[in-house]
Order: sequence, then structure tokens, then C-alpha cells
Amino acid sequence: MEFLADYAGFLAKTVTLVVAILLILAAIAVLRSKGRGKGTGHLEVHKLNDFYKSLHQGLEQAVLGKSRLKAVRKEEAKAEKVAKKARVQKPRVFVLDFHGDIRASATDHLRHEVTALLSMASAKDEVVLRLESGGGMVHSYGLASSQLARIRQAGVPLTVCIDKIAASGGYMMACVGDKIFSAPFAILGSIGVVAQLPNVHRLLKKHEIDFEVLTAGEYKRTLTVFGENTEKGREKFQEDLETTHELFKGFVARYRPQLAIDEIATGEIWLGQAALGKQLVDELKTSDEYLAERAKQADVFQLHYAQKKSLQERIGLAASLAVDRLVLTWVSRLNQRFW
Repeated sequence: MEFLADYAGFLAKTVTLVVAILLILAAIAVLRSKGRGKGTGHLEVHKLNDFYKSLHQGLEQAVLGKSRLKAVRKEEAKAEKVAKKARVQKPRVFVLDFHGDIRASATDHLRHEVTALLSMASAKDEVVLRLESGGGMVHSYGLASSQLARIRQAGVPLTVCIDKIAASGGYMMACVGDKIFSAPFAILGSIGVVAQLPNVHRLLKKHEIDFEVLTAGEYKRTLTVFGENTEKGREKFQEDLETTHELFKGFVARYRPQLAIDEIATGEIWLGQAALGKQLVDELKTSDEYLAERAKQADVFQLHYAQKKSLQERIGLAASLAVDRLVLTWVSRLNQRFW
């Protein structure tokens, strides 16, 4: 009996948590929708060459003596003068950043950044995407991947750099790149589809609480949290997951034909070193290393579309991020790996 009481207490806590999360998400949606469209955005552009130059000059100033530093500055000024006179047109590199949450909400900025750079970029230029995402909703990451596909379709070389993680929907975005660079211990892969939800029907039934699910259309609702699930509904739900998985595999195979897609599309993840052997990435290299190299031969511009948010949107965004962190922390604890 004590076990049953503990189990009932656990179920009650679970139901409370699920309901609380649903209410929070609903409140967030209302807050964010109320202010949506009122703010105006603008494109911010920063030349990363200046950033790298300031780092270099700061170190020189600390290390070199005054006489040597003066000679170096004189040489640099002379070289810049010669370059200006020659009017040599350097290639351009446009840098984008994507930090993905469950809803891939950064897509709202990515779409404008891609539109802006495509108005100027040509096949002689390059786009570098610094990507960090553990995946999320299928339709959201599908749209984000489609934005990157616009770059490929325009014939502009696309390089994707992964320093920490690009898994599931994150790898769906990464695979669009002409080249994929990864840090040695970045997490990649997870080409699979997952869906899970609790069901408290038996608890409700025990307490004689009815919950009606009415639908028009046989498969309008296959599985439900509160209603009674059927084997037929489970089979249909699984069928939908398999269909989504096949579409995911086909998308990855289209952009990475060198992959043994059936071998790697098992939902597994690999660290960068192992991912290189599976051909999920092309080279082990951090984004810092790659961009510092490119800045020596090209003009490197970082693009960011910034949009002024209303107070309601800021509150909604903060609450949304808090929920994301809570969910991701919970998931990471269940799947934590130790050295």
C-alpha cells in the first residue's frame, strides 16, 4: 500500500508539472503574440578584421619594445597604403550566428540576414554559419534549413562551423553546407525523430474523472495526455514518426551523398573525431581558427538582424528561455555522460 501511495503521489506531481508547463507555454504564446509585428528591426554589420587586428595590436603593444613597435606600425601603414593604391578587391566572407532553441526561434532573424546578404553576395564570396543547436520541432528546423538552402541555390559557398553541438534539427541545418567544420568534441548526428508524452487516463479513471476527446477525422488525435489511447492510435503515431524520419534521411542524403545514410540515421550521436570518420563533417577545426585564417585574405563581416522588442515580448522571451533551460537541464541529466 505504501508503494501505491508513493506511486500515486509521483503521478500527481507529474500531472501538476505537465499542466504547469502547458499553462506557462500558453501564457508565453499570448505575451509574445500581443507585441509581435510592432517592433522594427535593423541589420547590424561588424567587420571582424578590425576585431582580430585589435587583438594582434594589443599583444604587440604589450610584448614589443617602443622602438620595435614604432617600426612595425610604420611597416603596417606602408602596406595599407600600397594595398589602397592597388585597389585590390578582397573576397568577402559573411558570418551568421544561429543559437537554436526547441522552436528554432532564431530563424526569425536568420531569414532577414540571408535576404540581406543575398542582395550583395556572389559566387566569389562565402557565407560562414556558426551553428549551435541540439534540435527541436520538425517544422521549425525545416524552415531554418530552407533558409540555408537559399544560399546554396544562389551559388554562394556555404561553410558551417560547429563548436559545441549540431544534433537532430541542428545537423539538418548543418548538412546544407558545402563544407562542415567541427571542433574535436562537438556533438553531431542524432538523425532520428522522437516524440513522447505522459498519459494520466488511468489516474483520472481511478478518481472517477471523465475526460472526453471528440474528433472529426479518424486520425485527428492519435495519442492524448488525458484520454484513453488505443493500439490503432499508437500505430498511426508511429507510422507518422517513421514517415518524418524517412523525409529527414532523404534531406540529409541529398546534401551529403557521401554518407552511408542507413548506417548513421539511427538516432545515435558522435563526437567530432568520430563524426569525421563517419563523414558527417569534412574537417576538425574550430570557428575561431577558420575565421582567423580567412581574415588574412578576405574582408570578414558579421551580420546580425536586431529587432526592438516590446515589453510583453521581452517578458515572453525570458519566460520561454527559462522553460527551455529547465527542459534541457532535465533531459541532460537523464543523458549525462562522464569521462
